[in-house]
Amino acid sequence: MRATTPTTRSPSAPLGRFLLDSLVSLAALLPVLLLAALVAGFLSIGRAHAEEVACKGVNLLEGWATTDPARVKSVEAEAARVVNGMGKFWKIEKPGVPASYLLGTMHVTDPRVLAMPEGAPDAFAGAATVIVESDEVLDETKARIALISDPSLTMFTDGSTIETYLDADQKVILTEGLKARGLPLPTVARMKPWMIASFVSLPPCELSRKAGGARFLDQKLAQDAVSQGKTLKGLETIVEQIRAIDGLPIAFHISALVETLKLGSLVEDAMETTTDLYLEGRIATIMPMLKAASQTVDDSDSEQQSVAFEQRIITDRNHVMATRAGPSLDAGNVFMAVGALHLPGPEGVVELLRKQGFTLTVLR
Repeated sequence: MRATTPTTRSPSAPLGRFLLDSLVSLAALLPVLLLAALVAGFLSIGRAHAEEVACKGVNLLEGWATTDPARVKSVEAEAARVVNGMGKFWKIEKPGVPASYLLGTMHVTDPRVLAMPEGAPDAFAGAATVIVESDEVLDETKARIALISDPSLTMFTDGSTIETYLDADQKVILTEGLKARGLPLPTVARMKPWMIASFVSLPPCELSRKAGGARFLDQKLAQDAVSQGKTLKGLETIVEQIRAIDGLPIAFHISALVETLKLGSLVEDAMETTTDLYLEGRIATIMPMLKAASQTVDDSDSEQQSVAFEQRIITDRNHVMATRAGPSLDAGNVFMAVGALHLPGPEGVVELLRKQGFTLTVLR
């Protein structure tokens, strides 16, 4: 029995920032499962003795349908205004070349997500080239080396620590929250807050599966591509991905980390709802749902930071992905997999590829 239910949680602007930061990243953007594994490696957090933990999240939209139908209606109305908002599996065509395919993914180990939609396994099997966000997901050691090659991306290198940026209340929350997760604050004090958040923002069941060696979908696709002799290409490096998120204000990351530790079971509920929406192909509903879950109050700083986050972590990277994928797609016979939230919208990957002359048709 939970002490706090999602429908009775009081509004909070930092909660809104957290949901847009940590959960959106978790659901469809940066491969934070890999990052969490790297943090575990840095801290020597044991994975050999991992115990399977059951996922306990509930679908927020289903609960709201009974308790707050107006909220559901608002979420669905906002999603309906987003171009290319339905579908996670697309066919890419251009005259004179074999068809290619685009799959929106979630960077999670959930078996439901690993089971690709109908048609995708055959498209993958027939592809000569596989494109993922970063081919560095193949090798955690290589990824770790890439991260520590620029210590300023992951650590405070100017003599400060995370405590330098905390007020008294934040320090108490961080100290107790990390202690409950077996991470004494002094142990991680020199780590950037996004690095710590990549570990503590994951639901326990995700950490458990990763600790047991489970692969997330993009990682599995990359490994399968190599084992089957396909050409594997990455659109970004992990360092590029981390620079994107590290470039956001430190206060943004501190707030996200602190609020993560305060949220408790709502993290699992939002993750379960995101997963259900993904499986249904309702990609454009994810962001409005997360915003509705946050119950964000009118806070101009929060709104500006959220806009900056979405621009830097979603929109800017959409353009990079579409541009870099173009030459391979021009040759055809490609299976391309990127985070699902990169697909919808007027500056989403689907629309950007159309502007390059490709015809994209939703399949699932």
